[in-house]
This record gives sequence, C-alpha cells and structure tokens, in this order.
Amino acid sequence: MAKPTKMYYSITEVANLAGLKPHILRYWETEFSILHPKKNRAGNRAYREKDIEIVKLIKTLLYSEGYTIEGAKRQIRKLRADGYKPGETPIEDLMEDEADVEAESVTDDFESKLREIREDLREILTLLGTRPK
Repeated sequence: MAKPTKMYYSITEVANLAGLKPHILRYWETEFSILHPKKNRAGNRAYREKDIEIVKLIKTLLYSEGYTIEGAKRQIRKLRADGYKPGETPIEDLMEDEADVEAESVTDDFESKLREIREDLREILTLLGTRPK
C-alpha cells in the first residue's frame, strides 16, 4: 500500500490504496472498534493516516496471516496491550518482533528434536555393540 500524503482520504481512495472494495471497509468498521474514521458534514467518511494504518493492519492479519475476524480482533487487542497506538507505533516493528519470537520457537523445537534423535541413535549404537563417536 502506498504511503498516504493527504490529511483526509475518502473511502474510495482508501479502498484503492488498500486494494479492497469500499464495502469491505464499511464492514470492517462494524467489526473492529479500533477502525472508526471521522465523518465530514455531508456524512462521508474521512480517513486519516492512522485509519489507513489500521486498515493495513487488519488486511495483513486477515489476508496475509490467515486470521479469522475473531482472531484478528484478539491479535489487535494483544498488540494494543503491548503498546501499539495507531499513528504512533509502527506496526511493522510489532509484527516483526512477533515473527522473530515464532521463528526462535521453531528453531528451538528443531534443535531439541535433533538432540533427541542424536541420543536415540547413540542408544541404538550401544545396543548394537558399536561405540558412538
């Protein structure tokens, strides 16, 4: 999604920036309390940069990360509890940290399994009467 440069954006502009249909954004407003763009005097939605950041976050959670609506809501609550403030905290930093933690966990699990396999192989060699090196 391109970096916004205006103060306010229409729902059509935000939909185009995000690669979504306007009705998706209207639906997300009903599902995600964090997404609530202001309305101008005519009643049209006026999205700010922080609203666009929230749209980007929701799209990432739903389309890239594979969360359900409820799962995305839980993830947003968790991010907010961890200090995420739309427009102030770069969401990429928080998302990368979580990915790093997940990657470390996978690596630790993998190393643990390898140690376990190595020990099993040593036991087998001992049972066969061959000394492990």
